[in-house]
Amino acid sequence: MSKGARLAVVLVFVAVGMGMIVFGVMTYVRENPPTVDFTTGHRPGAPVHLTIQTVGTIGFGPHPSWVSYLVKAPDGKWVHTTLWKVPAHTTIDVTVLEYDGATPLRNQFYGEVQGVGNTYTVNGRHMSLIKATSTAAGVAHTFSVPHLGINIPLYAVPSSESAHECSSAPCHPASAHQTITFSFNSGGVHEDRWQCFIPCGAGWLDGNGGPMQTIGYMGGFLEVTA
Repeated sequence: MSKGARLAVVLVFVAVGMGMIVFGVMTYVRENPPTVDFTTGHRPGAPVHLTIQTVGTIGFGPHPSWVSYLVKAPDGKWVHTTLWKVPAHTTIDVTVLEYDGATPLRNQFYGEVQGVGNTYTVNGRHMSLIKATSTAAGVAHTFSVPHLGINIPLYAVPSSESAHECSSAPCHPASAHQTITFSFNSGGVHEDRWQCFIPCGAGWLDGNGGPMQTIGYMGGFLEVTA
């Protein structure tokens, strides 16, 4: 093979390699979930109302069988993302619509409400601790922001109502669910990782793979801006 031919082959491989890199980057950019912005139009001193839901099966996208979170955008539409932007030093009033069944706690620590005055409401009833001893009633997921000291155990849909569970998102309030409410202060400007600490990645070792480690499903970031 001549020197020119060898150079041509090398250039072809380089071009293919660069193409694969560009394709990978563009795929990541396209699949990276959007950030829902709660800061635009926010009046200083007013609370932010954050409504989210947890579902046992997202029902669409590249991983339709995965468990996931969704968030209601300010325009009222449900968005499949776990990236949220909120204003600093603001009360965040959270409503969680929990549509999934229970997963036995591996550590009772995650059944304790922390960082929100150690209390929250489940279907309007004030509670401070969930003792999950069976799959019939207990914790489905948690909403936890370690940097802010927040851990919210999300009470599960009891097995007696499994026939009325939601099968794909976004779920309708007519489906069996629990309504959990709590509030916290966003604090100063920072970015926090938040996630579920109940291993619910079925099919992965110890339940910690798949949706548990993928942004947009069971963990995300809370961007707090001025």
